[in-house]
Amino acid sequence: MKILVNAGPTREKIDPVRFISNHSSGKMGYAIAEAAILMGYEVTLVSGPVSISAPENLHKFISIESAAEMAEAMKKEFFNADLTILCAAVADYRPARPEKQKMKKKEGNLFLELERTEDIALSLGSRKKAGQLLAGFAAETNDLEANALTKMRKKNFDFIAANAVGIPGRGFGAEENAITLYKADGTKKELTLKSKKELAKELLEELLKR
Repeated sequence: MKILVNAGPTREKIDPVRFISNHSSGKMGYAIAEAAILMGYEVTLVSGPVSISAPENLHKFISIESAAEMAEAMKKEFFNADLTILCAAVADYRPARPEKQKMKKKEGNLFLELERTEDIALSLGSRKKAGQLLAGFAAETNDLEANALTKMRKKNFDFIAANAVGIPGRGFGAEENAITLYKADGTKKELTLKSKKELAKELLEELLKR
């Protein structure tokens, strides 16, 4: 089985020295990739900029920076994957007109015009072939179940792993996490708080049950 995972944040340039990003550390996605390798699968990892080392024995490692680069890499690799797990925190917006030179401080406020980036999950969901499995993550601050189920239907996911963000000791940057795994057949599974490496193994076992 071939597994494709994406992980980490993206960076959207404001100018050559500034960018828009988020708090994703890549730890969950990297843990999933490592667990899949240890289970004997062929794994491709597409990663935004993180400060952790890539797992050993990856089939392929693709380093990207922007949402556009992430979209290009994921669409290229998607058709070869039996299972794709979207764990990256991809920016929804980017500066519409990034500056070619460093912006200098001026009097008054600065207003940036932002434009939408490509919805990678939606693009892949619309391309999914019979037999392919597609799983996503939903990091939510409120209405966890409703938002996760809406996202799963809209993106044509087979699974969605929902986790509440903003809780100390779990989620972005933390060593532990807990998720609720929703399945397209209407069932769900609570994966309780544990290390991200343990959680990754448990998640993969659930995704591959069928």
